[in-house]
Amino acid sequence: MKIAIMGSGGIGGYYGAMLQNGGADVTFIARGAQLEALRQSGIAVEGVKPVQLPKVQATDDPATIGPVDIVIFAVKLRDTESAARAILPVLKDGTGVISLQNGVQKDDMLAPIVGREHLIGGAAYIGVSVVRPGVIRKAGAMERLVFGEFDNKVSGRARTFLDACKAGDLKAEISTDIKVELWQKFVQLVAMSSVTAAMRSTIGPIRANPLTRQFAYDIMKEVVAVGRAHGVALAEDFADKRIAGVDGMAPEVQASMALDLQLGRPLELPWLAGAVVDMGAQKGVPTPCCRAVRDILALYVDGKPV
Repeated sequence: MKIAIMGSGGIGGYYGAMLQNGGADVTFIARGAQLEALRQSGIAVEGVKPVQLPKVQATDDPATIGPVDIVIFAVKLRDTESAARAILPVLKDGTGVISLQNGVQKDDMLAPIVGREHLIGGAAYIGVSVVRPGVIRKAGAMERLVFGEFDNKVSGRARTFLDACKAGDLKAEISTDIKVELWQKFVQLVAMSSVTAAMRSTIGPIRANPLTRQFAYDIMKEVVAVGRAHGVALAEDFADKRIAGVDGMAPEVQASMALDLQLGRPLELPWLAGAVVDMGAQKGVPTPCCRAVRDILALYVDGKPV
């Protein structure tokens, strides 16, 4: 299976490495120091399932790849439009584009550019980060990749990609209702990104303190309420189930937005807690905790203030 990885940071780097290790024909699309490292020494994954690939295909120009079967789309949300236009040369009839970006608005952002027929919904539950160019670290054992067509039918391209995932020792599955799946991840993602960034902490101390744990739980309840108001079939008690899942995470886990804050990078806040506030306002659902996070971090949305 021919696969292009658009955005070869933590998420893209990890899944690309594992898929190539399983026999897929993978090309990493990257830039800067990451591209240079991939070209010179390949890619390595550290952690529970270490992988060392001394030779990989990497480019900064998708037009040189040719048509592919699957694109894993893993760029930061603010780069979505430019990256989507860049992958147009690799699309052919039947190519699937699986966005593993954050949030629930990502596919609506992609559709006008790549065409909705190419989109396969995707959600990745995993803690990965770039340790240094060409080296990805996986934190903890948590790993789950879920994807599926938006009409909830099991397509041939989804089955073939699932086979490639299994060959690469990835814990993957085809969803029976991808929209609900995306919102279920969104509940956890908004809470994790909000508390680890706003509190400048990994999840361990946050879940151990009754006040900070309650704040994370209250954020989850707000996201569930907003999703249900928008017609998403989330269980009313879904926050209770999801907060329990936080206890299974490695204590050192933090959301990528927390790392971006530490490094002075722009934040995906407008598509996370900020999006919950906006979507809540559309339906008259109060979101005080998400609003607090949005307002606390507002000065850092475009990077460290000068």
